[in-house]
Amino acid sequence: MSRDEPNVPDQARAAPMRTYLVIGILAFLIGVAAMATLVRFADGWAPAPAKRAPATAPAEAPAPDTSTTPAAAQGADLTTLEAREQRLADRLDRLEEALAATEANAYEASKQAGAAEALLTAFAARRALDRGVPLGYLERQLHARFGASEPGAVMVVLRTADEPVTLEDLRLALDAIAQRLLSAGSGESWWDAIRREIAGLVTVREDTTPNPRPTERLERAQRMLAAGQVEAALGEVARLPGADNAPRWITAAKRYVEARQALDTLEAAAIQGRSADPEPGEPLPALTLSDSQPAE
Repeated sequence: MSRDEPNVPDQARAAPMRTYLVIGILAFLIGVAAMATLVRFADGWAPAPAKRAPATAPAEAPAPDTSTTPAAAQGADLTTLEAREQRLADRLDRLEEALAATEANAYEASKQAGAAEALLTAFAARRALDRGVPLGYLERQLHARFGASEPGAVMVVLRTADEPVTLEDLRLALDAIAQRLLSAGSGESWWDAIRREIAGLVTVREDTTPNPRPTERLERAQRMLAAGQVEAALGEVARLPGADNAPRWITAAKRYVEARQALDTLEAAAIQGRSADPEPGEPLPALTLSDSQPAE
């Protein structure tokens, strides 16, 4: 065989090697394309990166606050607590003052109400005596409100109420005994009677002095009774010649005057706050304005 003839076995071996080389190159290219595709899809799935804030100049560090040191902070807390305690104390003081003022007002109102009720009781008792009717439940009221401060006046009113004497009774009785009052009593001697008659004939007096003649005295006493001046009328009757002939009238008039003076004392005690409130227990009957109206 000549050298110019191709070596068939060598060519046969070279053909597979070229095939393998081409396959390797294709595989490499396919791998590169696959990697590029994966990288592109991986960038679409990945989250967007956070935007970075623009760079700024670094902030200056704050100056150290010396007041926030532990000792200073503790002192500030104590000062704040003391201020709060002082405010609370001031508020409590104001509340206590308001409470004290309210209690004082309530006590004063209660005191005034008690004085008004006591005065109403005295007025009602006066009306009952003027009308000559029994006191009834007013007796308990008088004992409860004036028994401690004015026991004597209460007893006089109650005693007079047991045997009431009215102004009309005194007026009618005086008219009935008028003639006996003008004549001397049975114990007068004939000489005293003559002297009295002679003294009555001539009378010397000033113009401003009341006429001492018995008839004039009797008329004045009657006018005084009509005006409700029992004490003045009693003084005129006591100077009449026959005053000894009217002991019952004089006694009744004195009881009338004493009872009204006792009622004046009770009214003054109620006004001055010397009456007492009833003790707790069974309530006293309530008074009405009609009970305290003056008798007609």
